[in-house]
Amino acid sequence: MGAALLDRLDVLGSLVAEGGVAVLSGAGLSTESGIPDYRGATGRARPSTPMTYQVFTGSEQARRRYWARSFVGWQVIGGAAPNTGHLAVTSLQRAGALAGVVTQNVDGLHTAAGTADVVELHGNLGRVVCLGCGAVTPRQELTGRLAAANRGWAAEVRGVHADGDADIDDATLDSFTVVACTSCGGVLKPDVVFFGERVPPERVAASTELVAGARSLLVLGSSLTVMSGFRFVLQAAKRPIPVAIVNEGPTRGDAYAVAKLEAPLGAVLSRLAAR
Repeated sequence: MGAALLDRLDVLGSLVAEGGVAVLSGAGLSTESGIPDYRGATGRARPSTPMTYQVFTGSEQARRRYWARSFVGWQVIGGAAPNTGHLAVTSLQRAGALAGVVTQNVDGLHTAAGTADVVELHGNLGRVVCLGCGAVTPRQELTGRLAAANRGWAAEVRGVHADGDADIDDATLDSFTVVACTSCGGVLKPDVVFFGERVPPERVAASTELVAGARSLLVLGSSLTVMSGFRFVLQAAKRPIPVAIVNEGPTRGDAYAVAKLEAPLGAVLSRLAAR
């Protein structure tokens, strides 16, 4: 690390040493686990269009195509392990430095790393919810049922996004078989917030309360492009409490930060935890 980065790391270290840090994490924290982020270092959105709630609920064909891509993508997301950044956040929490953790990620890696009481703002791909009866079941159970219903089905994978949506050949999508809820025969959906879907108000309230009682806000690996995360930077700035950002690339919140570090998150957070 250069002298300028070390200076900013000192600012970060001072904030963490005071305790009461609210952490807001995004997809950039999970890239070192092999999960691509949404926009990369440039901050530009991915070329493909993500699934929206309206399209998913309104079209059987859209659901078939979504589950085909997600069936493939889950092999990457479900097999990912926490990286040094996730483990460092857990270490900071156990050292008593954190007020709490809010994540925009749906990969469950904070919890897998041992971080407690994480507010999963956008849900978790490891769970499946029935839109008919509301039953919540493990993703692995659905994966087994989909595998049994699609023996012999295969697709060429060109990439996987942070939301578990795989980029595969369109020609293979319509031959995929979707299964229904075993309890009521209803439509199954991953327990995540799609574009166009409202973040559950209890999660927003829990996150807002966390930032309201924190001494500082630390943003990790998020471009803050969507308002669901950026709102907490605005809340922190309004109080005001210090905002620090660690992200490879520009963010929407840079103007509000007392310190901005553009460096690999695993290295920065490991140094921070070691202090």
